[in-house]
Amino acid sequence: MKKSYLYLIVITSIFLSCSSGGDDDSGSDPDPVNTAPTVPIQVYPLNNTLCIDNNVVFEWNASSDAEGNVITYKVEVSEENDFSSLAHNVSSSSTSRVISLDKGKSFYWRVKSKDNKGNESEYSSVSQFLTEGDGVSNHLPFAPELVTPNKDEVISGTSVTLSWTANDFDNDALNYDVYLDTDSDPTTKVSENQSETTYNSTSLTAASTYYFKIVVKDGNGGVTIGQTWSFTTQ
Repeated sequence: MKKSYLYLIVITSIFLSCSSGGDDDSGSDPDPVNTAPTVPIQVYPLNNTLCIDNNVVFEWNASSDAEGNVITYKVEVSEENDFSSLAHNVSSSSTSRVISLDKGKSFYWRVKSKDNKGNESEYSSVSQFLTEGDGVSNHLPFAPELVTPNKDEVISGTSVTLSWTANDFDNDALNYDVYLDTDSDPTTKVSENQSETTYNSTSLTAASTYYFKIVVKDGNGGVTIGQTWSFTTQ
């Protein structure tokens, strides 16, 4: 009986030592977290560039990836500075891409990187550029960019100061027509041929959405119609 008891103890000890051995993943490191690639930096065209060839070669510096994943790039080109509609949306495995664009127009572009695990960087900065038209000696002004109020902003009170910026490749003096009303395609011209890049509007109706756009003129026949922005009064 005593021998049987000792034999049972030995067998139990062996079983416990075997079951506690072997592979144990409890102390192993978890899979590393995959991070997004770095943001690419634009090389060409930079802001306020005139592209004499409408087959534009977009270039940017390569992104890096901490995990060494394969990187591709997404290039967006738009006639709107908020990219609400896209003229082109293309991918590239290299740091350049040729895109054919309409002549004599103003465009915006940006680029971001993506690794093969699906992680994306933020977009690069936005650059505005022009494509040269056929036989053009005077270039269209760049499209105006909104300063205030913010797009779709809700403002307090019934007055607002509209402000914007605009540039011209030929450095022509610019004048502006301001359109403002409650129609989503504003047709009421509230100011004409003003040189200032601000317009003060008073006596607005409370709890209403207003739309406005700026038409930029360079005095040499070049006219650029800006996109329509909106704000709402409380």
